[in-house]
This record gives sequence, C-alpha cells and structure tokens, in this order.
Amino acid sequence: MTEDFDVRLVENAKYYTPGAEYKRDSWIGDYQKAYDRFLADPVAFWNNVAQDLEWIRPWDSVREWNYPYAKWFVNAKLNITANCLDRHVKNNRRNKVALIWRGEGGAERVYTYQRLLSEVMRFANALKKLGVTKGDVVCIYMPMIPEQIIAMLACARIGAVHSVVFAGFGATALNMRIRDAEAKIVITSDISIRRGKAIPLITIVQEAIDNAPSVEHVIIHSRRREPPVVIHPDFELDFYEIMNNAERECPPEVMDAEDPLFILYTSGSTGTPKGVVHTCAGYMVGAYYTTKAVFDIKDEDIYWCTADPGWITGHSYIIYGPLAAGATIFLTEITADFPDPGIWWKLIEEQKINIFYTAPTAIRMFMKLGTQWPQKYDLSSLRIIGSVGEPLNPEAFEWYYKEIGKERCPIVDTWWQTETGMQMITTIIGERMRPGFAGKAIPGVVADVVDKTGTPVPAGTMGFLVIKEPWPAMFRTVYKNDERYRNYWYTIKDCYMAGDLAVKGNDGYIMVLGRSDDIIIVSGHNIGTAEVESALVSHHAVAESAVIGKPEPIKGNSIKAFVILKLGVKPSEKLTQDLISHVRKTLGPIAVPHEIEYVDKLPKTRSGKIMRRVLKAKEMGIDPGDVSTLDE
Repeated sequence: MTEDFDVRLVENAKYYTPGAEYKRDSWIGDYQKAYDRFLADPVAFWNNVAQDLEWIRPWDSVREWNYPYAKWFVNAKLNITANCLDRHVKNNRRNKVALIWRGEGGAERVYTYQRLLSEVMRFANALKKLGVTKGDVVCIYMPMIPEQIIAMLACARIGAVHSVVFAGFGATALNMRIRDAEAKIVITSDISIRRGKAIPLITIVQEAIDNAPSVEHVIIHSRRREPPVVIHPDFELDFYEIMNNAERECPPEVMDAEDPLFILYTSGSTGTPKGVVHTCAGYMVGAYYTTKAVFDIKDEDIYWCTADPGWITGHSYIIYGPLAAGATIFLTEITADFPDPGIWWKLIEEQKINIFYTAPTAIRMFMKLGTQWPQKYDLSSLRIIGSVGEPLNPEAFEWYYKEIGKERCPIVDTWWQTETGMQMITTIIGERMRPGFAGKAIPGVVADVVDKTGTPVPAGTMGFLVIKEPWPAMFRTVYKNDERYRNYWYTIKDCYMAGDLAVKGNDGYIMVLGRSDDIIIVSGHNIGTAEVESALVSHHAVAESAVIGKPEPIKGNSIKAFVILKLGVKPSEKLTQDLISHVRKTLGPIAVPHEIEYVDKLPKTRSGKIMRRVLKAKEMGIDPGDVSTLDE
C-alpha cells in the first residue's frame, strides 16, 4: 500500500531554527549525539534513564524480548505513586505546587505535593475499606477535576487497576467498558460542567451499570448543591464522606515491574473497543523520560496539557509523566471558546504558563476565529508549545508558531498512540522544525516507513509507519484478547504496525498522514467505524450501516454514515434526527455522524466485508483503487 507522494510537498517544506539557547540548555542536549548513544547500547541507555527514579528493588535485567512480548526492568519492585508524590515530598518539594485547577466561573484549587499525597492516601484507604485489593479493576468516569486525578493515583497506590472512561461517552459505551474490564467499583461525579451547563453523569452511570454484575459500589463526587444528588445507601457512596472517614497513612503497595497499572480502552476496527494494558515499570520510565526529553520541563515551569485524563495523553502527560518529573501542572475544565475564544490565552497570561500542549483541532479553530483573540493577551511566558492527537498540518503549524509562539517558541509536534504509552516521534527542542513533519524518532525509539513486506520505502513515497524495536512504555496485551495484540506485530514482519500512513523526507523527518485502518480521528479522538456502525444498527429502523471519515477543516474529520433501512421504513428528516440522537445516547456526542445518507446497498467484498474506501473515494471524487475483490 505504498504510492508516489508529492515529493515537492516533502522536500520544499521550509525549516525553522530555534534560538541556540534551546539546544544548549535542553535536558536531552544534542539530538544526534543522544540518538547515537541509544543505538550504541540501548540497554545502557534505558538503564541510565531509570536510575533517576526510586525503586523498592532494582531490576535483574533491563529488558527481555521474546518477539512479540517484552518485559522491562525484570523483577524490579516499585510503586509509581511513590515516584510521583513521596519522592518529591522527601526531597524538599513538599510545599511545591503540584496541581493548579481552574473551574468555570473562576473557582480555583491549588494542591502542593504534600496535600496531593495526603488526599491520595486517604482515598486509597477508603477504597481498601470497600474491599478493593491489588489487581481489582476500578472504573473512573469523571470530569476534569482534581478528584479524577486523586482517584487514579489512589488506585495506583494500592495496586488496583484503573480504567478511566472519557466522560463524553454515553451509557452503552460506558457499559461495554465496565463489563469488559469487570470493574468492581465505579467512581463518578453527579455532573460535569461545560459551557455554563450542568451535564448529568450519574444518570448515565446508573443506566450503564444496569447490566454490569461485577460492580459492587458506585462512589459519587457531588458537585451540585441544589438539588443535591440522592445517594442510595449501601450501594452508592459519597466521595468525600468515605475519604474523610479513612485513615491518613497508606504505604504504597509493592508492585512488580510487569504488574498491570491501568487498562485504557481505545476504538478498534471491530465493534468491541480494545482494552490496552500498560504495566508499572516500563510505562513509568517511558512517561517520565519523554516528559523530560520532549518538554524540557524546568523546576520553575508551569505546564498545561489541554487533554482530558480520560485519554492516554491525559494519563501520560497530565498525570504520570509530569508528576514523576516534579512539575507544576495546570488543569482546567474550561472549554477553548467559552465564555469567549480568548479564555485560554487569558489563562496563559494569568497563570504565566511556560509549556502549552494542545491538539491541532483547537489550533485550527483558533485560526478560523482570527488573530484578534490571542493578540489581546500577553503570551510572553510561553517557552515551548506542543501538539498532539493527529497530524499538525503546515498551515496550522505556521499560525501556531507565529501567533502563539511569536516566532520564538519551539513547537514539539508529537506522534504516539494509546498503545505506545509515550511519545515516539517529534522534533527535539533545539533541532530544526519543519511544518507538516512531526520529526524523527526520539532517542530510545526506532521508527521507519515501510511497505507491506517491511522494506523501507524511498524518500517521498508513502508507506506504513512502523516501530522496529521494543520500548519501555509499550502496551503488553489487549485485555482478554491477546490475539489483537499479536496482530500489531504480525501484520508486517518484525515490526510494530502503527496503523498510520507516513512519508519520510531525505533528511529523515517523518510526516504522518493519518490512519490506514478503520479508525476516524475526530477532534483528536479515535472513533472506531465499527462502534458507530453498531450503534446505528441497534436502532430498530436500521438494517445495515457503514461510516467513513470526511476531511473537515476544524475537526480534521467528520463522520458520514451510509444507512440501509429495514423493509417498509422510509427515509425522513425525523428519522435522521432520531438516528443522530440514538448514536449520541449510545456512544456520546464525539461519535455522532455529521451526515447520514440512505442507500439501497453497500460495496462489499465477495466475503462480505464492507469496502469503506470505495465509499470514501466516491464521496471525495477520487479513484477507489483496486476493486477486483468487489462483489458485483
């Protein structure tokens, strides 16, 4: 699946060179020297990184690699929260601010490392009193508030496996994730607040656990004062009531390097989401290392990642990576355009944010709204700006660099995945940047662009993005479905198949072009085509459906659905609205089709598989390519 790419786009892309002080002062230093050190001795490289952190017992070996299975820091004992919290409290950072939270309406809370540790320990003890033990799964379905972070860290403290579900998902999607993980406890809030409106979460949870027999308790964090949430005794419990009644000290559970830390569900090419399993030691080292290497966090920096902790970016680069690095994190539930499109720039000015990490969707939205909004505010505190979630197109890069970075701040455009656990490709601070190109593999990672046989393709030719060597933060399996894990490694011989198409320039810089499989990236969120199709087919009027992603200037993609109705059902505007509402209720607003077209048949192979690329090619007016397997 390689084809000639527009070489002019690759080779004529301009370079931007940051000031010399960035390379001189950065944590990783000279990129090529660091990469050469890694290639010369990968084991020594990761051994040195891991020495920065605290271990209850050191490792017998850095890595065991039995393709496609890896173990990292073999037989080491640790607890990630001891590195994120206790280590800093002991090392004269107890009064350093760990977390600044801003809510809508101006509410603000500040947590020092000591306060955050204290609250994590008490909530961890509350979970233990409920019978949660090492290895139990706890589902967390909460808005972007400090309690979400406290709950995650409390699980890690006692060795419980957290499964965080983005609070934009609907009841069916939440139920599927609770049942698959067999969650013992669900932690939620009564409401989330978005654009001044209260969005009920507890009713979604109550519907989701209706057919989830593993759930023993629901813990509810109450935000609404009037009317107060009604707690049903015994089964439902109040977050702060059980926390305040718990003991203050909770020693960290001793975890083996390969014990699971969390399950995070990501959309797949089948109707069932994939439960990606990350383990304790390798994930901790990878998240810590990339936070330091990519963001170059200094002790005095205030760091803001705009992602939601319900996604992997929030796990790695709001919580575990920055806290392991001893950073001060800014977190807010305020959306980018409420109460006006200047609110994020106002927050940067007020909080004196130094490092800002956001999504291309947000950048493109700000581009559309014009330069008057960022120009109203003083953004001079910014030192580094970053991008995550999908490819950052050259036009958005240029705008971000000039209007937000003031042609002064390096842009770290990062490529990585839920499965990788850590950033894999970027332009290290101090190196030349190229709009449209994420950059090169970071030291510690071996990436390439290849054809189906695993052979590297020539510069300027589109191919498959692959990783050729294991890395510490790699996921270990797909929960209860190891075959899906092995598919990543056996699709292309001797490579981890990322599922993205890419092209490499003569200079080695990699441009990521987007997904090659049945995933649609909408506003940086991975939406599985099959999950949306399943939601549509669950409606009583629908016989069959197929969905595709259509390029959209702000979100990157919008979802279009092709629907075959059951015999006797007629298309109508009311039916279209019913289907949209049905998907919204089932999966949540992020998966709602922007457009529905009613059709009599769908293009399929002779074996019955829907050929979505034929639908997409027709929609975009391009050649569908090889259709020899199409069933006439």
